[in-house]
Amino acid sequence: MKSMSNRKLVVLSALLAAVPAAVFGGPALAQSSLAMLDTLEKGAWEVRFRDGTAPRSICVRSGRELIQLRHSESGCNRFVVEDGANEVTVQYTCRGNGYGRTNIRKEGSNLVQIDSQGIADGRPFQFSAEARRTGSCR
Repeated sequence: MKSMSNRKLVVLSALLAAVPAAVFGGPALAQSSLAMLDTLEKGAWEVRFRDGTAPRSICVRSGRELIQLRHSESGCNRFVVEDGANEVTVQYTCRGNGYGRTNIRKEGSNLVQIDSQGIADGRPFQFSAEARRTGSCR
């Protein structure tokens, strides 16, 4: 009988230890602001992939457009892994179309380095790219 109550105490202790992390650490991290992306210049940007894939032009309004370059749909769930002054890492899941993890490192307000990997359309992807502001959006 005493053994059973010790087990219950261990389980209860583990649950109580997990509550502060879930309540205080989890949501704060998941709701990070990604303020670095807000410091990027708005406008037309060209993404040049290091593997030779044709460059891609995108209109940057908030900087968050750079997170999901292989998943253009909205409504994906995002989890902020790192939210620094010059670097962010975001992991995201797009229901029914895979997931990705993107790291964006700011070199200037008009130049960033992007590394991303994941699954899109049932196939793995991985790329490194440089994105640079080229002018105004059309």
